[in-house]
Amino acid sequence: MASKHIYSTTNLSDLQLKEQGKCLFSARKYDDAINCYSKAIIKNPTNATYFTNRALCNLKLKRWDLCCQDCRRALDIDANLLKGHFFLGQGLMEIDSFDEAIKHLQRAYDLSKEQKQNFGDDITLQLRLARKKRWNVLEEKRIHQEIELQSYLNRLIKGDMENRLGQLKLKDNVHEEQLKEKQQEIEQECDDHIKELNNIFSKVDERRKKRDVPDFLCGKISLEILTEPVITPSGITYERKDIEEHLQRVGHFDPVTRVKLTQDQLIPNISMKEVVDSFIAENEWSLDY
Repeated sequence: MASKHIYSTTNLSDLQLKEQGKCLFSARKYDDAINCYSKAIIKNPTNATYFTNRALCNLKLKRWDLCCQDCRRALDIDANLLKGHFFLGQGLMEIDSFDEAIKHLQRAYDLSKEQKQNFGDDITLQLRLARKKRWNVLEEKRIHQEIELQSYLNRLIKGDMENRLGQLKLKDNVHEEQLKEKQQEIEQECDDHIKELNNIFSKVDERRKKRDVPDFLCGKISLEILTEPVITPSGITYERKDIEEHLQRVGHFDPVTRVKLTQDQLIPNISMKEVVDSFIAENEWSLDY
């Protein structure tokens, strides 16, 4: 006779199944939690939270596709479900769908402000990570294109040399001594062009290295490069317009430390402004970051 165990769900309601799923999730028994949420969904398939709870379990288990699938079902039920967008963004990022990931993470961030829900730095960190990963993909593509261009131009120069040497050999009225001299002239010209070309590319070789904007040069809220940095009494630097908007729309506290904060406590971070300006002057590409 089979004995009863603590995970028996035979006569539980969908709410009870959800609560048991939460307990199992807290105990890091993600597969058991998924089982409870799945049964809750069968009993009540219109509750979007059950799908996001199961999505989070799949996120923990690195089952990206299943996570995304549950999030999409949740968002079909409630398009403004913050966690639906947040977990979907993370799942999409793991399968390299960066544009869509950024769209959903940005929506999660906007909803957190609209609904005044505090996720600390969780959403902004994931959003910045997604943007950096997308940037790195574009950088790899750029580097590959530059290398391909250099190789192509080298081949063209060598092809032109071989064509000119071939045409030279077809001439009957050229003495052997003159032919040899002309061949050396063409070959030297080719070598000079290749050296000049490679020298041009070597001057921009630094650009072939992965370009990245350090996190400390970006605003904690917008994730964009700081243009008017201000510092709070807690020592956190923000973009002025972003922290002022936070104080007006969300509340009078520091978003990171949660310490009470008012607008008159914001002080221009002049040293950070100098660092940012210096970085941009040396890295003009960062304006497109």
